Amino acid sequence: MSPFSKEGKPIKQELTDDQLQTMVEDISLTFFAKRFRHKAFFNRRLKTTGGRYHLGSHNIDFNPKVSELYGEKELINVIKHELCHYHLHLEDKGYQHKDAEFKSLLKQTGGSRYVRPLVEQKPQSYHQYQCEKCQTLILRKRRINTQRYVCGKCHGKLVECAPGK
Repeated sequence: MSPFSKEGKPIKQELTDDQLQTMVEDISLTFFAKRFRHKAFFNRRLKTTGGRYHLGSHNIDFNPKVSELYGEKELINVIKHELCHYHLHLEDKGYQHKDAEFKSLLKQTGGSRYVRPLVEQKPQSYHQYQCEKCQTLILRKRRINTQRYVCGKCHGKLVECAPGK
């Protein structure tokens, strides 16, 4: 079977769980000089996170959207990130995002701190108010009671403008 479609474009082949397992084991040996002795698998139920390390079982699951949307390079960075959690936790060191040991190991291995967005983010809408006195434009995520609140600069009356984006 050809790896190209009828139009001649390359077909993206999804990694299997076995291929992912092998990839994680190889990255662990290459970048951490330690073996990965647990399970790595894809989990389609993950929505916004690239991967997740399980403290109890020591298994790691990955979001398949990472490789689908951004390719193998981004997946490798997520694997490095999760392996930092894995190896530090097994060594009883600081494995959380806030810990200096985690940040240091992540920097050494070249893993990504955050995964790029995996879901489309809708733009935030704002309520617009304008001061009658000084004409200051005020944007708020939530509506405010214009009978109760006034302009912070000049204490003028606020008037709601047309809905913003």
